[in-house]
Amino acid sequence: MSKLVSVEEAVDLIKEDMTIMVGGFMGCGNPHKIIDVLIKKGTKNLTMICNDASWPGYGVGKLVTNRQLKKLIASHIGLNPEVAQQMAEGSLKVELIPQGTLAERIRCGGNGTGGFLTPTGIGTVVEEGKQKITINGIEYLLELPMRADIALIAGYKVDKNGNVWYKGNTRNFNVVMATAANLVIAEGDHICEIGDIEPENVVTPSIFVDYVVERGAA
Repeated sequence: MSKLVSVEEAVDLIKEDMTIMVGGFMGCGNPHKIIDVLIKKGTKNLTMICNDASWPGYGVGKLVTNRQLKKLIASHIGLNPEVAQQMAEGSLKVELIPQGTLAERIRCGGNGTGGFLTPTGIGTVVEEGKQKITINGIEYLLELPMRADIALIAGYKVDKNGNVWYKGNTRNFNVVMATAANLVIAEGDHICEIGDIEPENVVTPSIFVDYVVERGAA
């Protein structure tokens, strides 16, 4: 059964005040067409979970510049001065999470575990408000699972049923995010027929994907 929809239909599923996960790293692996249409629609007050804020004019950085976010949860923001400006103004809340911790919290959100223990952040502001557990004399932070209303992922080749193959390092965060949202929209550089991706090359199985969008011409 085909899950292929227009990008407009997909973006209509994103409502104000939702929490969205967006895959990729520094814009590489972002679902660029979905982002562009989301900007045209102007849906605001979004909470975005993403590895980073990219930079102005590229990928998720466009959502920052267009002031559609009320909160950004990421591991680094240094390449996008718009984030610092909006933080200073008080118009954007930012939660910084160590990159490995961010990835693992999302993975826990996808696999149904209750969280994980890590020493990362002990003795820093990262530990504020978190439970500490000592095991064999070593102190750990309990990090809780993370989920979203919608995950926006991007693959190089996506079949009409939602099986995804990623090219190179574009799989960054896309793979774990596809498991940790109530609804998943996959944007494909190339949409192919069911069966065209060899089973052993499927990275994100179709069971995780609800809708498929073809990138095509932006």
